[in-house]
Amino acid sequence: MCRGDRRVAVASTVPEAIARFLDEPTPRDWLDEACTRLPEMLNDHANCELKAASTALGFLYRYPERTALAQRMSKLAREELRHFEQVRSIMDEMAIPFQRTSASRYAGRLRDATRPMEPNRLLDMLLVGALIEARSCERFAVLAPRLPETLGKFYGGLLASEARHFEHYIAFARSECGIGDAKLNERLAELKDIEATLISEADPDFRFHSGPPLQLSKLSP
Repeated sequence: MCRGDRRVAVASTVPEAIARFLDEPTPRDWLDEACTRLPEMLNDHANCELKAASTALGFLYRYPERTALAQRMSKLAREELRHFEQVRSIMDEMAIPFQRTSASRYAGRLRDATRPMEPNRLLDMLLVGALIEARSCERFAVLAPRLPETLGKFYGGLLASEARHFEHYIAFARSECGIGDAKLNERLAELKDIEATLISEADPDFRFHSGPPLQLSKLSP
């Protein structure tokens, strides 16, 4: 359960650059649901950290000749694996078993939106990576004040690294893809629109990056 009465707005805890980047904030219904489903949220969070490490390694394997990108993704993968270990440790302390989860609607549809041919593929994967890291950072920020103290401090402590990962993905999209700012921003706007829809529309499954719960959304006026 969440700490005390934390139903007041908490958007001000989100780093300014992240709040500006995302088109839609996390829905209040999702936050309320997360507070009642901490075991599921933590389990999916652990899965997300594993998948984030795998994504970073995917860049390393696919683009080893891009030295700066490969070096950064190697470091990022190690950070994500460390986060996975930290979440697993918290789960063990809370007697929450780890279970693998399938790809969420959120990640699946964003990746479905990526174009298959280079150089568009690299650009889209980097922009999708930036969106996912930005959303993760935003959710850590809005969750932290509402969670039990130890877990809240842990999530608050993840903000800097998630914001940094977001910045790396955006920086590489600008430096590695040979595309001007106008075209990059145009493509980013298209992907941000997809992301905003996924985060605001009712979702049948509760996940760390899901939209508001489907049943609650049906009951809302």
